[in-house]
Amino acid sequence: MKIIDRLSATIPDIAYTLAGAVTAGFGLMSFLVPNKFIDGGVTGISLLIHELYHLNIAYVIIAANIPFVILGAFLLGRRFALRTLATVVLLGLCLLFIPYPVITSDKLIASIFGGFFLGLGVGLGMRGGCSLDGIEVLALYALKRSSFTISEIILALNAIIFLVAAMFFGLEIALYAMLTYYVATRTIDYVIEGLEEYTSVTIISGQSDVIKRKLAVELGLGITVYKGERGFLKDSFEVSQDCDIVFTVVTRLEVRRLTNTVRQIDHKAFIFTNTIKEAAGGVLRRKAGHNH
Repeated sequence: MKIIDRLSATIPDIAYTLAGAVTAGFGLMSFLVPNKFIDGGVTGISLLIHELYHLNIAYVIIAANIPFVILGAFLLGRRFALRTLATVVLLGLCLLFIPYPVITSDKLIASIFGGFFLGLGVGLGMRGGCSLDGIEVLALYALKRSSFTISEIILALNAIIFLVAAMFFGLEIALYAMLTYYVATRTIDYVIEGLEEYTSVTIISGQSDVIKRKLAVELGLGITVYKGERGFLKDSFEVSQDCDIVFTVVTRLEVRRLTNTVRQIDHKAFIFTNTIKEAAGGVLRRKAGHNH
């Protein structure tokens, strides 16, 4: 059974990785490379080197990612590093041997759809447990040695890439590179977070008993209850009372229905929501087939 469980967990990862490499190759060879476009990250560095020195993009991408694979082995583990290396090599093989067609010479279309397919490929690779672009590994390394956030570090690194692109290829190409990178990153987020975004909802109300029953029994939601106190107003700070704080997770399509239901019970209820990146297990897992 353990072998079967491992295979059932490994096969989807392999499928994601293979699909990611093929899709990223399509974005590169059908849109970006023929139009001499640049992206951000290690892929952007590879495209810069390819355009400046006319080296084969497949070999450049593999060589450019190796230092980050080694760095990733120290930061994220040998398993992650080996899988990432295998994926990068697979991407290189796709670039070498798959005859990708050149789709368009229109700069705007090439920028948008090149970024889309490249981001889709990178996102699928991440779902498979590896990375097709090592810039986040570098950012993680820098994070441990500076006070900057990962987003700030990645932004600074990409700013350098776009500045070099502007110096060597002109401002127009640099601007298209920024558009390509934006589309790619948004696509990656979309692939990683899934087609549905989940929202956490916290409810504080004096009618918490009625609300709990309504959410759990009638709406079929999974709820968690925190014990808290409410009151502490400016004019009566010493006055407070125990209350149940109700927490649940729903899809964004269900938020309005949930808040309307709570308002019908207690129009003074305090409700706040947060978007969450990923939700799995519990009631969500059981409901995924039909409600989510």
